[in-house]
Formats: sequence, C-alpha cells, structure tokens
Amino acid sequence: MFFKKRKVLTGAMAAALAVGLAACGSDDASTEGDNGASGGETYDWRFVVEETEGQVQYEYAQEFAELLNEKTDGQVNIDVYDFGSLGSEVDQVEGVQQGMFEMGIISPGFTGGLVAEGQVFSLQFLFPDDQEVTQEILNTSEALNTHLVELYEAQNLKPLAFMSEGAMQWTGNRELRTPDDFNGFKMRTQSSPLMLETYGAYGADPSPLSWSELYVSLDRGVVDGQENPIFFIEDASFHEVQDHMTISNHNTYVAMVTINPGIYNDLPEDIRTALDETVEEMRDRGFEIQDQLNEELLDSIVNDTDNPTEVIELTEEERAEFRELQLPIRDFFRDEIIGDEGREMFDLLLEEIAEHE
Repeated sequence: MFFKKRKVLTGAMAAALAVGLAACGSDDASTEGDNGASGGETYDWRFVVEETEGQVQYEYAQEFAELLNEKTDGQVNIDVYDFGSLGSEVDQVEGVQQGMFEMGIISPGFTGGLVAEGQVFSLQFLFPDDQEVTQEILNTSEALNTHLVELYEAQNLKPLAFMSEGAMQWTGNRELRTPDDFNGFKMRTQSSPLMLETYGAYGADPSPLSWSELYVSLDRGVVDGQENPIFFIEDASFHEVQDHMTISNHNTYVAMVTINPGIYNDLPEDIRTALDETVEEMRDRGFEIQDQLNEELLDSIVNDTDNPTEVIELTEEERAEFRELQLPIRDFFRDEIIGDEGREMFDLLLEEIAEHE
C-alpha cells in the first residue's frame, strides 16, 4: 500500500505558518501575456484539505497538484496542507472564501449555515448504493454542477467537482442494527441542522463535533458513535475505541473540490484551461483512490486482532427500516431548510437520480 501517515502541525506552529502564508499571496502571477496567455508567470497556490496524508482528500490533492504542475510546465506550484495545518474545517472554508487559500476540498456538511442547499448530501438513502453510479451522478448532474454551484459562487466559493469518498458506515460502543438501537445514542455529527434532524428521527442524541476532537471523545464516552467511510474509520483509528462497526451504506460521503471564484475568473485562459482539464482527468483517479482505500482498510479492521471490532452488515430488510424513517426528512429538507432556488435544484436532482435507478 503506497499511502503513509504523518503528523500535522498544531498550535503555535500552525498559527505562525498561517500568518506567514496569509501575507504571501500570489500577486506576482497577475500579469497576462497576449491573447489571455499567462506569459510565463508562475503561481504559488495553497490547497487545504480536511484529511491527513494517507487519506482520500490528501492523496487526491497531491496527485492533482502534480498533474496541474505538469500541464502548465511548472507555472502552477501547489502546496497541499493537511487538516489542522491551517485551522479547523470552518477556518479552511473561510480561507478559500477570502482568497487566503486558493483551493480547498470542503465537505458540504461544514457549510450548512452558509449554503443550506449543500446539506442535500446529508440526506440518507438518497443516492444509489452503487458508488460508481453515484459518482456518475456527481459528475454529470445539472442540479449539482450548475444550480448548486451557483449558490456556492454567490458565497464566494466555486465548486469544481463533487467527489465520492465512499459509502458511510456507523461505528458505536454498542451494536447498531435497528433504529431502536439509536435510542438515546450520542451520535457525533457535522454542524448541519439537517443532520441533527436526521439522527433525531432514529431517536438518537446528535452531537456536532470537529473530527479533531472525535477520537478522544469516543474513547472517553463523550459521544457513543460516529459515521464515516471505512478508510477514515481505520486511518483515524476510531475502531480502536469502538467495539462495533455496522456496514450500513446509508449515505455517500461527498466532498467538493473548490477554488476561490475571483482567483479562478482572473486566471489567464491557458492556466484556466489546464486547471479545468486537470479537474476532468482527476475524476476517475479520485474514485480509484477511495475505492482502493476503502477495500484495503476494511480488511485491516477485520484482521486487527489487537483491537477486535465486531463488523456486521445490514440486510436489505434492516436497511429498509432506516430508509423508511428518512423519507420524511426529505420533505423537511425541501420545505424547511431550503428556498425556492433550492427546491428547483432538489426536484431536478431527484429526477436525475431516478433516471439512474
């Protein structure tokens, strides 16, 4: 396996680095040549991700950086900063909005207060179970790639691509096989109003929490469980402090590859074309990375004799119980969370999903 872990910068070191980077920028790259060409200018960009080395976002961003550098003959140089290096998930969102960081991979769950419609990815049992089909929808959906993108652009974020990081699974300090098992269960969630409603439907006690605090919180019983793709559960060692993992495939973890729209729009035509080509070429590669990691790290969890974890897989009948409780949440999302533009986007997305079923 070619992925490796490494430690992140924290505390005063991260703060000092953030201050220094914020002062640098890439003003030296603002001059264009004739016909919209870059004229050989160089661009030094910061690409922030929510994960660490060896995890999907980080590995994707590193390969993205290498490909774009190659396509531009070294004109675009990207440094990838893993989670914690330059602040929290919210700090990273704000950094891309403000242009302190040129690019970022952002989970819509952390932008629920910014673009309510982005919470659509928190709806359980919405997308097909087949991850390849789901990725095809993410790649081609007009609802997402036109209408939802416009809503983010209005908030100074430009999604370039939506990527699956794999199916979501549950871990817990007790078995989670039926909705009744969630009664009073302290479930860690992202800061999304819809996710609070989602787990409330099972009778759980949803608790928003940054993932940087999650391992310790699981270990100390501050929260009882969490949801994530398999690769993240293993790489973050959550299985070490959770006795059970449920293969529920109740959702797909979707992340957005984003750029500051002002930076994107000001790019010379040749650099912007190279960036767009890189986005397209990385779609399949991003899917391959998550598929490989989720498969390999499931085996690691199952075969970890030092930290035995009971792994159960829900039957279709068991999944149907959960799905039934989630159908009213779609109405709540449509009627209470989003506005008229969002409803048009959502209705179109439902039509697009139905076409793939």
